[in-house]
Amino acid sequence: MSNSRKVKIIGTGSYLPEKILSNADFEKMIEVTDEWIVTRTGVKERRIAGKEEFSSTMGILAAKRAMEVAGITAEEIDFIIVATITPDYAFPSTACLIQEGLKAKKAAAVDINAACSGCLYALMMAKAMIESGSAKNILIIAAEKFSSIVNYKDRSTCILFGDGAAANVVSGRGDRDGLEVRSLCLGADGEQANLLIMPAGGCRNPPSYKTVEEGMHFVQMAGNEVFRHAVRQMESSCKECLQLLGMQESSINWLIPHQANERIIDAIARRFRHLPPEKIIKTVKKYGNTSASSIGIALDELLRGGGVQEGENILLTAFGAGFTWGSAILTKVAT
Repeated sequence: MSNSRKVKIIGTGSYLPEKILSNADFEKMIEVTDEWIVTRTGVKERRIAGKEEFSSTMGILAAKRAMEVAGITAEEIDFIIVATITPDYAFPSTACLIQEGLKAKKAAAVDINAACSGCLYALMMAKAMIESGSAKNILIIAAEKFSSIVNYKDRSTCILFGDGAAANVVSGRGDRDGLEVRSLCLGADGEQANLLIMPAGGCRNPPSYKTVEEGMHFVQMAGNEVFRHAVRQMESSCKECLQLLGMQESSINWLIPHQANERIIDAIARRFRHLPPEKIIKTVKKYGNTSASSIGIALDELLRGGGVQEGENILLTAFGAGFTWGSAILTKVAT
């Protein structure tokens, strides 16, 4: 397969649980008000997975929708990459569970952990594999049951997060319309790892009575520090992606930032003042922060709304624990 062949997203899909956890619900649970939550985060409600809903089951449903849009069968999938920090198990991988659920018997499968940036890391891997000729059709899925690692007594974190899944079919097929993956850039800074972390559950702090009693299996976040790093690194990666293509900021038609909270989204949007508010996609109000799946859910909703025209450019950008971050520029193309 030639490196000059366009790598495209030819199908998107998403899934959100039915259960809604609203700010009014939180007012009954902890000492917060709707105004306090909205002022700090922009979140009004978030979706919460049921007892029998997991990252794998939500990922399967999102994947089926993406495959339907792409017009491909499970047998045509060569590789499955799942981005998640809330896998069903430490092992086997959630990707293998999804492979079985889809009956994609010819597909290799692997999980990756890049937190909220995971979908972009997966997209980089898919692009490289297709360009190298080692795969033709790759299914990337970002799925999170974040409610399983949230401490609902910690008002600084529990108000932020929700559950959901998103999927993209990435392909080198030249006979399909889609979103060409034009540029991608990624970054990481492990020096800041302790600012956003779930301390227990791995080999450093294996599960014990102590880790459970001390709440070490819940997400812990230094919010102000994370905010500062997120804005700086997302802005930097957006600029890098533009430079790779020799593009100006004015060439971007749509902006989809990671839906961490509205203040971060607005900080990134100020760099793209030419974009009207309706071109800056926000789902944080109704879904909260769904971690790795957030920009995938937003992208799927945008495309299903039919507003993106041929030749228009979409900028994706994300930031997550690790720290990790990344950006991508997609262009809508037709055959």
